[in-house]
Amino acid sequence: MSGRRNRKYDILAVGELLIDLISTDFADSLDDVQDFRRIQGGSPANMCMNMARLGNRSKLLASLGKDDMGSYLLRYVQSVGVDCRDVRRVDNPTTLILVTRSREVSNFEAYRGADCEIADEQFPAGIFDEVTLFHTTCFALSREPAQGSIMRAARKAAQSGCRLSIDANYAQKIWNDQHQARQLVSEYCSYGALVKVSEVDWARLYGAKLDDPEQAADHFLKLGASEACITLGSEGCFVANSETRHFLPSRKVDVKDTTGAGDAFWSGYLTAWLDGEALLNRAKAGRRMAELKLANFGPLPRRVPKEEVYADF
Repeated sequence: MSGRRNRKYDILAVGELLIDLISTDFADSLDDVQDFRRIQGGSPANMCMNMARLGNRSKLLASLGKDDMGSYLLRYVQSVGVDCRDVRRVDNPTTLILVTRSREVSNFEAYRGADCEIADEQFPAGIFDEVTLFHTTCFALSREPAQGSIMRAARKAAQSGCRLSIDANYAQKIWNDQHQARQLVSEYCSYGALVKVSEVDWARLYGAKLDDPEQAADHFLKLGASEACITLGSEGCFVANSETRHFLPSRKVDVKDTTGAGDAFWSGYLTAWLDGEALLNRAKAGRRMAELKLANFGPLPRRVPKEEVYADF
């Protein structure tokens, strides 16, 4: 094993596994949509599956309904090679999100059920000694009981030497208490987390347009994050840690759909982090995975050759 792959699992992703119903045609609003396509969704689940596609040892902890959609999702995620032993089935229905297919930023409406029913007892004894990366999202942290369970787990994970990771994918329609969201993101960063935020999510979380990605990265580093990645849509991304910082421009892609591109980016980035690659190479691996996802409507193939993702190094 190279880099940081010295534990049983490369990543434990905790949070939402759900159904995305994505419009078959491009649309600006859900009012314009006639037909939808069913796709497995949920940012932590998408990211975890993409990590598995890249050959990482990936584990997902989530909650699903005891319904047909829950069974479909569980089979699907397992088929990619993700360990789903700690996915729980609950009485609430599986969460569903309607999403507009978009070349820029998707519009969405969430019908929430089982996703927030994450409990302390789902985390097996000793799990944090077996995991290198512990990842979650603002969506996952937006409601109790998941919020408390995930934050308690994150503290234990950090104490056990796990590296925390978060996608700060804040949206007010999911998490109405913006002040609480900022507080929990700050606490999560203080444990030395790797942080990803898009310019759109930054504006949602902090109520102001992102004018300077370097300042945004410094904000997270000052909170205690070990690394910050600011994704800038069609412009590229800015990455920074205490030692170095880089802007990486995007490249032209024939965009089929933007849904899940951020999760794809972060899976490439974290895979390169696990392999001990330099910061700029992490950003390049993220960019390549995002390009593959942007050019694809629906999920990526079951396996993505890591050599292809690392071809730009």
